[in-house]
Amino acid sequence: MATFALKSFTGLRQSSPDQINFVSNVPSSLSRSQRRTSLRVTASRASPKLANRSLRVAVIGGGPAGGAAAETLAQGGIETILIERKMDNCKPCGGAIPLCMVGEFNLPLDIIDRRVTKMKMISPSNIAVDIGRTLKEHEYIGMVRREVLDQYLRERAEKSGATVINGLFLKMDLPENWDSPYVLHYTEYDGKTGATGQKKTMEVDAVIGADGANSRVAKSIGAGDYDYAIAFQERIRIPDDKMTYYEDLAEMYVGDDVSPDFYGWVFPKCDHVAVGTGTVTHKGDIKKFQLATRNRAKDKILGGKIIRVEAHPIPEHPRPRRLSKRVALVGDAAGYVTKCSGEGIYFAAKSGRMCAEAIVEGSQNGKKMIDESDLRKYLEKWDKTYLPTYRVLDVLQKVFYRSNPAREAFVEMCGDEYVQKMTFDSYLYKRVAPGSPLEDLKLAVNTIGSVFRANALRREIEKLNV
Repeated sequence: MATFALKSFTGLRQSSPDQINFVSNVPSSLSRSQRRTSLRVTASRASPKLANRSLRVAVIGGGPAGGAAAETLAQGGIETILIERKMDNCKPCGGAIPLCMVGEFNLPLDIIDRRVTKMKMISPSNIAVDIGRTLKEHEYIGMVRREVLDQYLRERAEKSGATVINGLFLKMDLPENWDSPYVLHYTEYDGKTGATGQKKTMEVDAVIGADGANSRVAKSIGAGDYDYAIAFQERIRIPDDKMTYYEDLAEMYVGDDVSPDFYGWVFPKCDHVAVGTGTVTHKGDIKKFQLATRNRAKDKILGGKIIRVEAHPIPEHPRPRRLSKRVALVGDAAGYVTKCSGEGIYFAAKSGRMCAEAIVEGSQNGKKMIDESDLRKYLEKWDKTYLPTYRVLDVLQKVFYRSNPAREAFVEMCGDEYVQKMTFDSYLYKRVAPGSPLEDLKLAVNTIGSVFRANALRREIEKLNV
């Protein structure tokens, strides 16, 4: 009998010095590739069928990631429990979703507040560039309120068979053996026990951590930390005539005044606008940046009344570790928010669904126990599909958000129709849009010219300030 030790990886980097041991009757005379094949078969057979019950999975967190995961699990024959503390969650989020998400997740049009077909990108010197000229008649960016979208996805999961619990996840006890249950500790709020709730425990076979940037599930498995931004947003109800201006328009402001490493925004909602900004490097100055964003848009939101103030951490890159044994992280808990744009809703829902699909497939619709190899299939698929996008946007943020001259160049570049087409095609449909080599070359030349012009503009402004 031969024993083999394989290092465990979570997609981006080695997860820990721990090893997974597989024991198999593999003759030592076999080649390395033959042994590898034998190991994979043995690991698959090691997952036993469950007697007289279905696989039981807990989803911690009821945002887009948790709702999508719970629905997919329940539809796939898994006994599913979703735990969410704030059923009226209003995460400070711009609320933009790509067109493909509407169809891919079968979202009803009445939960979409606004269909944005025009955007204004506004430079540090207040030069505005109109974006959206390349959109087709049926194309738009959807604007949603998180409290509406999240509730809809949770309710749909419940209709599919998931049990939804209004509760606060506290911690979990890790299993002593490979097939022992995870013991979850949580406080349940059922309206009968008062504000303190009732302490409870639950045994499950696997856990999906969809509990946001401050994920307690991530802490429970030692997933490691990541850099994060602070997003600050005010919901402002403005006069009807000014709301008409924002009917199908969103604005993005760039400049050291609104954020040293991100952007400020004015996004339309149902009967108000969301005005916000974010930063990683200067979190203590977030209110100063928010005031600057309001000042930049002051003529268009004059007479408005702040009806809600929100703040929340947003991850800047995936966690060092995103799975451990039968626990996987999705959405913000895993760190799936893009640089440069700050987009996270679609990637949260998509990762939740992909993780759940891996569990359904690995468990044969809830009939078998799963192991880490099943969850690793989700990570491999995710990384192959989306990590290139994250890397490109990371480079763009480092290049164009580093100084005001670079931001001026970025805004000027956004006026190019070829750039707009490539950007919107990639954003709306989450696919890499094929480019033209000639247009790419022209774009590179124009970008260099923009940078030189922006630096010249900065020097002229500095002269005026002397």
